[in-house]
Parts: sequence; C-alpha cells; structure tokens
Amino acid sequence: MARGIPESIKERIKKLKYSIEKHRHLYHTKDSPEISDEAYDSLLKELENLEKEYPELKSKDTPTERVGGEPLKEFVKVKHEVRQWSYDDAFDFDDLKKWEDKTKNFIRKENLSSEKLEYCSELKIDGLKIVLTYVNGKLVRGATRGDGEVGEDVTSNIKTIRSIPLELKEKVSITVVGEAWISQKDLEKINKERQKNSEPLYANTRNLAAGSIRQLDPKIASSRNLDSFIYDIDLYEKDIPDTQDEKLSLLNKLGFSVNPYHNVFSSIDKVDEYYREWIKKRHSLSYGLDGIVIKINSTKIQNALGYTAKSPRFGVAYKFPAEQVTTVVEDIVLQVGRTGVLTPVAHLRPVLVAGSTVSRATLHNEDEIRRLDVRIGDTVILQKAGDVIPDIVSVVKELRDKKSKEFVWPTHVDVCGGDGRIERIPGQAAWRCVNKNSFEQQKRKFYHFVSKKALDITDMGPRVVDVLLENNLISEYADIFTLKKGDLLQLPRFAEKSVDNLLSSIEKSRHTTLARLLVGISIPQVGEETAYDLSKQFGTIEKLQEAKFETLKALSGIGPIIAESIVDFFAMKENKKMLSNLLKELIIEKEKVIKTGKISGKKFVLTGTLSALSRDEAKDKIRSAGGLVGESVSKETDYVVAGENPGSKYDKALELGVTVLDENGFLAIIN
Repeated sequence: MARGIPESIKERIKKLKYSIEKHRHLYHTKDSPEISDEAYDSLLKELENLEKEYPELKSKDTPTERVGGEPLKEFVKVKHEVRQWSYDDAFDFDDLKKWEDKTKNFIRKENLSSEKLEYCSELKIDGLKIVLTYVNGKLVRGATRGDGEVGEDVTSNIKTIRSIPLELKEKVSITVVGEAWISQKDLEKINKERQKNSEPLYANTRNLAAGSIRQLDPKIASSRNLDSFIYDIDLYEKDIPDTQDEKLSLLNKLGFSVNPYHNVFSSIDKVDEYYREWIKKRHSLSYGLDGIVIKINSTKIQNALGYTAKSPRFGVAYKFPAEQVTTVVEDIVLQVGRTGVLTPVAHLRPVLVAGSTVSRATLHNEDEIRRLDVRIGDTVILQKAGDVIPDIVSVVKELRDKKSKEFVWPTHVDVCGGDGRIERIPGQAAWRCVNKNSFEQQKRKFYHFVSKKALDITDMGPRVVDVLLENNLISEYADIFTLKKGDLLQLPRFAEKSVDNLLSSIEKSRHTTLARLLVGISIPQVGEETAYDLSKQFGTIEKLQEAKFETLKALSGIGPIIAESIVDFFAMKENKKMLSNLLKELIIEKEKVIKTGKISGKKFVLTGTLSALSRDEAKDKIRSAGGLVGESVSKETDYVVAGENPGSKYDKALELGVTVLDENGFLAIIN
C-alpha cells in the first residue's frame, strides 16, 4: 500500500491521529481540554501536511476531515436541517492568497467572472457554535453544532442568554447560526469561586461557554452571564439577501446581536490590513478572538462555489499568529553565560510562533528538564506570548518516539575551559563552570558589555569581539578604549573605513552613565531595571562600592540575594582592578532626567513590538522624562504600553484596570 514510505512516517501519522482524536474528544465532547486550541491546530496541521505528502496513507477516518465532536448522551439529539460546516484555516498571507487563487479559479469555471468579487470580513469569536430555529418569529429550538450533522438540543439553556431574542421583530420562520461566548472577566470570577470550592478550573472562555451551554440545569447556565453574536442564515422562508453584508443587516433588523466590527473589502490586501489591525486590538475586547473569517460577499457566488467534504469553498478562517504550537526537540545542549551559569537549550525543528520562526528555546535548568520530563525526540508544546521568549510548556507524551533519549546532566563541559568541571550553585537549581575565566565566558561578557543596553558600542558586534579576543588585542574591558588604528588595520577583513567607524563608536561610548556601566560589568543578579534603581539611589560607583549589605538589602526591589551578590562582586580583587582600569577610560555622566512633568514618577511596563522605536529607545524616553520602567504589571503600574502582539502583561493590565496605551498614545504622552 505505502511501498517506499519510511516506517517512522507511518508511525508518526498513526500517533498523530491518536493524539488528535484524544484531544478532540476532550475539547469538543468533554469540554475539558488538556492542550490549547493553537497546539491542537498545530498537530492537525502537521497531519494534514503529511497526508498531502503521502496521500496513500490518508485513511477514510482521518481526523482532518472531521468537523466537531459527537453529541453528549444526556441531551436529546437534533439532526440539523442544514449541515454545519467548519472553515478551512489560513495561517499566513501566503495561505490566504492560495485560498483566493483557488476561489477565483472556481469562479472562472462557473462563468461568474462578471459578478462583483468582494470579501466580507468578520471577527472569529472564540466561543461555542449554536444553531437557532424560529417558527413564526418564536424561538423553538437551540442546538449545538455537534458533529456537523447531529447536535444537542440545548433550548432551555439558550433561552437564558439575554442577547438571544425569544421572539423576533418580525413573524418569520428562520434558522440562524452564531456563537455563544463569555467574557474574560466572568471566566476569572467563576474560576475564583471554583477554586474556593476545590473544583476544576475552566481553561479558557470558550471552554466555559461550552460547559455553560451544556449544563443539564438551566439555572447554572443562567448564572453564567452568557452572551451571543449571530452571523449567518441557514434557512429563511423569504429570499435570502444577495450578500453576506446584507444578511448581517437583516439579522440585526430582526433583533439578533450582530458583531459590529465586520467590513467589506474589494481586495485581499485590504482584508490583510483589517486582520493586522485586529491582531493589535484582539485583547481590547471583552470576548476572545482567534482570527477573522473571510467570506465571498455575494450569495450567488457562495451558492455556486458550494462545499468540499468538510468546508465551504467560499470562506476561510484567517487565524491569528499562534502563541502556542507543537514542534520536535532535535537536541539539548548546554550554553554557558557571561557569569558562568549553564543553561540547557532545546534545539527545535523550526516552527512559526507569534509571527516569528523559532528554532531554540531555553529549558532553564536541570530541575525544569525533570519537571517537564522532556527528551530528545519529543513532541513539545512551545509558547511565545507577545514579548515573552520562547518557552516549552509541556510534552505531548502520546507522541513520544521509541528512540527518544533522556538528557543526562554531565559532570564536565568543554566550554567551561580548563578541566571543564561544573558545580551546582548552593541553594539554587542552576549549575555553573568551576573555572570562572573560560574563553566562552569571556566572549559573552564582552558581547554584553558592548551591547545596546550597556556601553552601546554600535560597530562592535560579536564577530568583531571574537577577532579582537582571538588576536589578544583585548583581555579586559578597559582594553577596548586603548585600541589604535594601526592595531586594527592588521586584522583580516578590517578596512580603513570600518576601522574608523569602530574607533568613532568606541570614542562616543566613553561618555556613559552609571546605570549603563552597572549593566555592562555583569554583576550577578543585577539586571537593567535594578541597575537604574541603584544609579538613582547612589549616584556614583564609589558610593555603591562602599555600600553595606544591610543598606542594600533595605532598598525597594533589592532584597538579600541581590544585596549579597553586589557586596561579593565589589569585594573581589579582580573586579576592583577591572573597575579601576575601566574608570580611567570612561566619563560617567549624570542621567538626563526631567524632575517635573506629566509622567514624572509614573511607572510604565512595555509589552509587544513597537514600530516607531525599539524597546530600549522607549525605555530611554520614559526615563529621560522622569518616568519609571517596570518589568511586571501590578497595582503600582500607571501605564502599560501595548505594541503589536502584546503578551500576558496586556491581559494583566485589563484585569487590574491599569491604563493601556497603544503606540500612538504612548508617543503622544511621552513627547
């Protein structure tokens, strides 16, 4: 049957089908998902791709052809008069263009090229699909989608949703389709109550909406504050309107709640602009969104295009960039940092997550590897929410390959230099090199020292640092400022212009601030924000060097661990010598801070990607205007600045009622 196909591919398809069916059943039928919608979509996409590559392995019962879940036994079964479909997904603009090209080909074949081609774009609400039937204007039945052909009769619970009319404004017979949803605020409120009662928590708003609609007791559904949006007509005793846009207008006229954010566009590029606008605004609404739905606006073209075995040809779901996906761990390697701490890093099969391709993710430490039970060869769920670095959330155990290998923590690591011995840091989960001066650590210390957050030597990237170290032109930070043109011109690929640019950058960086210096010299536990706090508190490096443990510990945001690290750092002879030599080369200037002004003393937290300026530039603007920069959102935060693809900090801001600024709002207030 599948001659020449590797056994590993057959086994992968078999395991994918099992895993997808398991999670589909948990999601659609039990309303108790173990993985996110995005991770499920990622598994399904992998199976679809394998079935396209090896069509002879595609079986009749493949989960890629299914619509939803089987009805629960407790409810009366309802056979839908019109089958309920599931839209195909597009995950990027290339997918969207392919759908458009395919659609245009069908239009040409059906001789409909003279029809006006427009796209009606609507928000894709993350809730539970419902089908409502009205006879002579009165609601007679509410049902779930079920498996697409048979759903569940949940009329009693549907009637508790206040936005669903029990009687329409006109006495017409009609069957409509929509989404029941619940707000994030209500999810948090209900989960708090369930936590008090030691009940399992709902994973997300879709999960809660589904669980509420499928309660056997309508009083529970009534207490959940469910809402709805209706977006389509299946059957109508009169003529169905000529366009999707007119259908939405009719639904609104009849008394249904219709989402107001739909638009009609004449080009797919305009659709993409609408999509990108809603990526930024998706968290600003009370209900969950996971993309937009695009339909050919013309009803005539819709009818002509029809359906495949699974999906309408006239529409597609354009999914937002996934913040969770699945991928495979191809290797685990140890990486040494500038302080000698060893970090295990997973090398991954490259995967697109939250708008960028990721091939590596930190596993943090030995304890985290054990907690996750992650092995080389495992399929894992990878997460990247907005500005958060890629992180492995969990292992999809049912997809574990027989050849997967446990990662064995070593006793010696070559990059540590010397004999390569490593040791566990007392009281911590981290390991470090016993040798504190390996070449690898030296490189990373210099990379950090010249970086934008520290001394900001713009023409001195990692490759330049490597060459300077390899040719023994630098061995400590102060050496950078003693480099001469003649020394550099002797080096390979160092032309006169590039040397002049480098020396100019070095000269410019001599003028720095105490905060940048503290960031650059790699004091363990002292990050960017702590460095700025110390700079404001002490003013000079000499005063900080003389500070006692008790004084440091008492400062806000410092605490005993950071205080001990600072004291130990300045007590070491080699660090005293390093600083003494370095300070002879630098001119430490005071931070330019506006003492009074609109944002003086106000605390900002940044999330997502800004288009007009970098994260560091935004922080500099805040500080120079007298504001404060924080890393996490709390009640003390005054503003959260949300760029494109904002992360969990945005959600936390909404939860706490913190003012959220988009990029334009931020620039207006900062300028």
